[in-house]
Amino acid sequence: MSLMNLNNNKKPTVNSKGIDSDRHIPHYEKLRRSIKQVYFEYCSNTSIHGIQYFGERRPLIEKCFWFCVFLASIYCCSNLIHSIYIKWNETPVIVSFSEKSTPIWSIPFPAITICSETKRVPRKEGVTYGKFLKSFREYVKARRYFIPKNISRSDLEEFRTLLHICNPQLVEHGTPKISTDLIDYFRVLENMQPEFNRYYYYCKWFSHFGECDELFTPTFTNEGICYTFNGLNATDLYREDTFQYQRVGFKNFSKHNLILKRPLKWSLQNGYAVDSGIKTYPARVLGAGARAGFFIALQSFRQEVDYTCRGPIQGFKVSLHSPDDIPQVSNQFVRIPMGKEVVIAVKPNMITTSAGIAEYPPQRRQCFLEHERTLRFFKVYTQNNCVLECLTNLTLANCGCVKFSMPRTLEMPVCAENKIPCYDRAEDVLLLREFRQGLKESRLNYLGATQCNCLPACTSLAYNTEISHGNFDLEDMLKATGDTTFFEDFPGSQMSRLSIYFKEHQFITSKRSELYGVTDFLANCGGIFGLFMGFSILSLVELLYHISLRLWSNMQRLTAS
Repeated sequence: MSLMNLNNNKKPTVNSKGIDSDRHIPHYEKLRRSIKQVYFEYCSNTSIHGIQYFGERRPLIEKCFWFCVFLASIYCCSNLIHSIYIKWNETPVIVSFSEKSTPIWSIPFPAITICSETKRVPRKEGVTYGKFLKSFREYVKARRYFIPKNISRSDLEEFRTLLHICNPQLVEHGTPKISTDLIDYFRVLENMQPEFNRYYYYCKWFSHFGECDELFTPTFTNEGICYTFNGLNATDLYREDTFQYQRVGFKNFSKHNLILKRPLKWSLQNGYAVDSGIKTYPARVLGAGARAGFFIALQSFRQEVDYTCRGPIQGFKVSLHSPDDIPQVSNQFVRIPMGKEVVIAVKPNMITTSAGIAEYPPQRRQCFLEHERTLRFFKVYTQNNCVLECLTNLTLANCGCVKFSMPRTLEMPVCAENKIPCYDRAEDVLLLREFRQGLKESRLNYLGATQCNCLPACTSLAYNTEISHGNFDLEDMLKATGDTTFFEDFPGSQMSRLSIYFKEHQFITSKRSELYGVTDFLANCGGIFGLFMGFSILSLVELLYHISLRLWSNMQRLTAS
């Protein structure tokens, strides 16, 4: 009987491998023993530094020491990897100089938009614009309804149009509408503008002297009618349902324009086509210097100057811009005074894009590719075109109409003179709104998302200028040459000359490229893990193997034993 009790109290046997030979071990006990065995096996075999000391039979103080060292290593790794991630996430793109210089014949010559400060030749008879403006402001100040007197219908239309382009800042809030008649502002501007050939006297391009109408096309801007050389035609800039496409684009300038008659084989992102020759659209030059540049003689007349319209500063405004940009002459211009020769040496500023950054979203790379941002009114995306479209949308929302020069569809109403203060204030409202929305993202080192969403184009082209000028003494020159007929043909003439050319034969472009790609990020993380812990991808596989396949295998052996 005692022998039977001794046999019953006998402990279960364990084989040499540490596996219980009893077949009736509970499942949770099997799991516990398997996890314990995997733990000791992992600690003794892993390649991660410090882990092997946790599986040895050592004093507790040694295990605590290595546990603290292990935690310190993890903390340092986490901080450094977090810093690398922030740098990779916020500044994935860097703008640096390109490895090679770019010849200037690979980019178009700048588009040149010239606006005369003479918007309307004063009439010898009838009411002048100055008298009309004075009378109109007096009526508005007295809060009386303005009734035009002794003014013909055509003069009234011209005066109402001049309110938009001469001095809109003088039109006060609360100004009433002068007349309910709708005005075709483009038609009125065409009828009252000075004669083109008298003001744009002669031009030189590709060593060819000739009439300027062979090179320039009219452009409707916020300054009225201006003339652009080497810009894209309206049919290539605007969408088909816009007023500008229908009104300006279909005018057959290509019959006599030397540049527009050529096929368009250029885009800013892709450059000129391989089969493009010397004569391209938009035009390009073959070298630097004044001989290869553009030259124009501009003329104004003392008796045709209206100081009540544009103030004491007369002459011309000139804007240099990319051919696919809409000129904003009021914001960026070079002034050409009368009796001066102005020389503009141009240095291109071009930013290109490497193929690698196309994988990043626009907000991270801070630019739009050609196909990523579609504009409502324009076929071509540029930052300036986008801002102009955003201003148009804001003006329509706030004022219920748009300025006549803004891009618009045929159905959009055009602002009359009573809405001048509203659309004049809209640009300030837009700037303030964009500033406030961008300020919310000021913690970032890049421009955050705004309502306009007008990031720069990934490939952009601007023209920096160096300007010099000197006196142009036309009268003394004519006296010296004995020419007495010029002032008989052009009484009161004041002439200026403008010369524009590239300063250098090559220029250095800037290039957007990856600063930290995914490969760089993983390499940096792997280096830090290896430095502090000896961790690698195989270490991760080893860990997964022990907690999955090896644990399952040990449990199967316990069950089978």
